[in-house]
Amino acid sequence: MGGVIDTNILLYAANRQAAEHPNARDFITQAARSSEQWYLTSGLLYEFLRVSTHPRVFPQPLSAVQAVRFIQPFIRSSAFQVLSPGERHWDLLDEEVRRLGFPAGNLFFDIRTVVLMREHGLRVIYTADTDFLQFPGITVVDPVHQR
Repeated sequence: MGGVIDTNILLYAANRQAAEHPNARDFITQAARSSEQWYLTSGLLYEFLRVSTHPRVFPQPLSAVQAVRFIQPFIRSSAFQVLSPGERHWDLLDEEVRRLGFPAGNLFFDIRTVVLMREHGLRVIYTADTDFLQFPGITVVDPVHQR
């Protein structure tokens, strides 16, 4: 079953020191080889670039060139599609914010992803981030800890 792949899965796949690395790498490899359609967003990709190159966040940061090279196969593969906002994006954002009540701060990274998912009719996200559990109608699958 295809779906959106969250930043943390990409980060685990890129970080060979992470305990989650083997599962994340295997998951990404299987996704690329499957006949399913997989999705990323430009926000998730830029978040990967930000975190993977940040020396205070990523244990052994990648150079900018290494980080861009890591994501290029996803961008070039027909198995992966990068979602973009469409005409309904801002209306759906308004609905999501009202549903959540008083979201703030970093949660807006996840809200943006969920709004893009809803806009494109997607319901499944592959992530280790439990914040996505608070969004009704979104199925969260953790491919790195539940194997």
